[in-house]
Amino acid sequence: MSDSVQLADGRDLRGTADRPARPVFVLMWLAVGVDAVANLIPLPVPGSLVTVVSLLMELTFALVHGALAYRWRGILVFLALALVISNVIEDIGVLTGVPFGHYHYTDELGPKLFEVPVLIGPAYFAVGYMAWFIATILLRPVSRSGRLSTVVGTPVVASFVMVAWDLALDPSSATLRGRWVWEDGGGYFGVPLTNFLGWSLTVYLIYQLFALYLYRWGPDAAGFQRLDTGYRTMPIVAYVVVAGDYVANWLTGGHDGVPPDVTDATGHLWRAADVYESSALTAIYGMIFLALLAALRLIGQVRGPARVVRP
Repeated sequence: MSDSVQLADGRDLRGTADRPARPVFVLMWLAVGVDAVANLIPLPVPGSLVTVVSLLMELTFALVHGALAYRWRGILVFLALALVISNVIEDIGVLTGVPFGHYHYTDELGPKLFEVPVLIGPAYFAVGYMAWFIATILLRPVSRSGRLSTVVGTPVVASFVMVAWDLALDPSSATLRGRWVWEDGGGYFGVPLTNFLGWSLTVYLIYQLFALYLYRWGPDAAGFQRLDTGYRTMPIVAYVVVAGDYVANWLTGGHDGVPPDVTDATGHLWRAADVYESSALTAIYGMIFLALLAALRLIGQVRGPARVVRP
């Protein structure tokens, strides 16, 4: 039995400058585990600290996992696309109302790069990577000289997986916690439909440009077939952990400091319990459903012992 883990291009981590296989797996699972504790267990610490720790764990996971799948050059391309495109489009959105609708960020998320908190770009990258990898399982990986239908189709599916997260995220973070403010309100617990259309456009651009990069310079299709099934399961688990945060909030009654009733920028009154419940519903029947589909698809792709075995 092999004690190695291969990169997507077939290189063996054992005997290279990279870390040995076992510490890499331990590091990724540790990041997912700490994120699970931060998201699923009510802790007697400020919510802002929980957010930072959770994001750091998700960033660590996405960078290490992505480096194994796409090499460091590939995952850094994805990181750069996520940081630049998200900040540019969100800055345009804050200044003009296009494409998300009229909104602005408060100081709840800390320092800003222009009009957008510094934490926003890394969040696009970290959860965006999970959504991307799930889409590659649901369809097929985008690879060098692969099918053009996959080069376009995978980014579209990934954008839906990513926006499923925002369906759970936005009402709680904006309407209840005041991290950003929808100035004209909206029908979805104070959030407008245009927000989700804007998210779809933003993340699709990130994914489409990354897919074009992979089509030209990424690993070949055979490289992905050598990836261990347990390794490919990790982004699904990490995505479920993110979804679990909203279920946990509903079960525990939400965040400290949020009153039972909240008024949005238009004066509309929302019950906090209703918002938490709706976020849990979208997390279960949106995010967790997509993760379940990916897991079942992955099980169906297992065809015997001819693949790399994890430690």
